[in-house]
Amino acid sequence: QVQLVESGGGLVQPGGSLRLSCAGSGFSFSSNLMSWYRQDSGKEREWVATISSGGASLRYADSVKGRFIISRDNAKNTAYLQMNSLKPEDTAVYYCTVVVDSRRYWGQGTQVFVSS
Repeated sequence: QVQLVESGGGLVQPGGSLRLSCAGSGFSFSSNLMSWYRQDSGKEREWVATISSGGASLRYADSVKGRFIISRDNAKNTAYLQMNSLKPEDTAVYYCTVVVDSRRYWGQGTQVFVSS
């Protein structure tokens, strides 16, 4: 079955950096778009970034453009989200997601907390 496992979250000070990882299994990782979303408590889940199957096409939400970098290593079946210049408003649970056979799958999420 499709599984996505995020890791790398934690507590970081404003201006700091974190790198999130998303390990995928149970599907053809290298054939699928991968995306990151985030959700803060009491708010809607929002899209953050998407990377094409081969990694050549990257898209970002305006709120993270220039600060976050999405990437992937298809040999390791892993997607990444490098987060730089973090702000308190980046605090959220971060999820990776993939659509396989018209069904969207989510990981369990990893908490990012930005605070001094």
